[in-house]
Amino acid sequence: MKNLKYIYISLGVLAFTACNDLEDVDLEPEVMAEELPALTAGSADFSNYVSLGNSLTAGFTDGALFQASQNLSLPNLLSQKFSLVGGGSFVQPLTNDNLGGLALAGTRIQEPRLVFGGAGPVPLESVIGPVTVSTDIALNNPTGPFNNLGVPGAKSFHLLAPGYGNITNVQLGLANPFFVRMTGSTPDISVLQMAASQAPSFFSLWIGNNDVLGYATSGGDGTNPITPVSGVPGVGFDGSYGALIATLTAGGAKGVVANIPNVVDIPHFTTVPHNPVPLDAATAAAVNGAYAAYNGGLQAAFAALAGTGLLTQEEVDARTISFVAGAGNAVVIEDETLTNLGAINPAFAALPQIRQATADDLLVLPASSFIGTLAVPGNPLSVNGVAIPLADKWVLLPSEQEEIAVATAAFNEVIANVASQAGLALVDANSLLNQLANGGITSGDFTLTSNLVMGSAFSLDGVHPTARGYALLANEFMKAIDVTYGSNFEASGNLLNVGDYPTNFSPALQ
Repeated sequence: MKNLKYIYISLGVLAFTACNDLEDVDLEPEVMAEELPALTAGSADFSNYVSLGNSLTAGFTDGALFQASQNLSLPNLLSQKFSLVGGGSFVQPLTNDNLGGLALAGTRIQEPRLVFGGAGPVPLESVIGPVTVSTDIALNNPTGPFNNLGVPGAKSFHLLAPGYGNITNVQLGLANPFFVRMTGSTPDISVLQMAASQAPSFFSLWIGNNDVLGYATSGGDGTNPITPVSGVPGVGFDGSYGALIATLTAGGAKGVVANIPNVVDIPHFTTVPHNPVPLDAATAAAVNGAYAAYNGGLQAAFAALAGTGLLTQEEVDARTISFVAGAGNAVVIEDETLTNLGAINPAFAALPQIRQATADDLLVLPASSFIGTLAVPGNPLSVNGVAIPLADKWVLLPSEQEEIAVATAAFNEVIANVASQAGLALVDANSLLNQLANGGITSGDFTLTSNLVMGSAFSLDGVHPTARGYALLANEFMKAIDVTYGSNFEASGNLLNVGDYPTNFSPALQ
């Protein structure tokens, strides 16, 4: 079974051909370029722009935060355009290098960035060797105030939480090390208080992704639950979001907000197939032999429960494990939605709630390097995903995907209602991701899709955009601002050319 040890993400090889035809002669008459109107801010005042959010606004990419990614962050790209119509300086809490990662008093607490290893994402250190993470939250934090208050990992209620940036709370799991870098001499200040203290004239807010994403990336195993929709600030999404907007607009500031994409469409959940297991005939026979007692037990349980409706033939078929020689075998997974036969009758306690995955199940990206490894070193009969079912954290079941969809729709309704009442510009990020996942989006000479690596929109972690993806988002933010405040970034030709922004960073960038 050594051929199961690693499952690589297949990437197409692009071939480029040169044209050696005779030089073309343009016989069309020259068309005069249309004169574009001058750029105007409309009713928006960009003189003091502050951005709040999470990793998507901090500039996180390739699994890390580093200087190059921060300089190409969504709000920094916006600030560069805002500067053309009265926008002021835009200060970010820059890291110390382009390695990524964080340390706490010399101890690494966040890993360096990912790079492309030829077949898929790999850790930077696997290519260039060991590095020292120099961005240390106990030793060298930058000095604010900061205009970019994007905090990787933050949920909606975290932006209101005092002590979320207090270094003494980090090891207790009550503080965020990325926000520790911003709080300085006011360790218990909240993100919202920090933003309000700067009296912004214009703000952007993109928050709520992690309120569902944490649940999704943990496979819906319950360790990172979805934020409740309703509740007071600090408890429910609606209360927290309402408090954020009320405070940010209290002084008359205008702003732009974005809703939450359906996270199951990102490559973190769409890259690893449900059926990646290749087996030779002998191994397939051995595995089937190992599951013979389990399959027989299912038939015995079905016979014993006949007429009760507690176990259907459809469920028995779904739970039956069968492997064949060749590629395309589905992994075995745990599924808590299956009937707990042991709870019905102790005689069936040996029959676990397991089945083989289907195309409706979504495997998380890290599963690509876990499937096929040995649970017990040296024991070829302990292959994860084959002999050993994948635990809940590796798979999003259809029922868990539905929970995410319901919560996302509810959160987006809150965002739309609050934004409308406050007269704010709204970016439909949910629709944008849907387009990326279903054919792609063409911007200028480039088409971006949600495919990992080759799609150009998503970075190597399968969750966060590339710099080109952030440029695409910045354009959508400017378009929304145009509609609401009468600016003309699009009509004046001031949208970004996404082709000017990279889709990956070299391992040599340090």
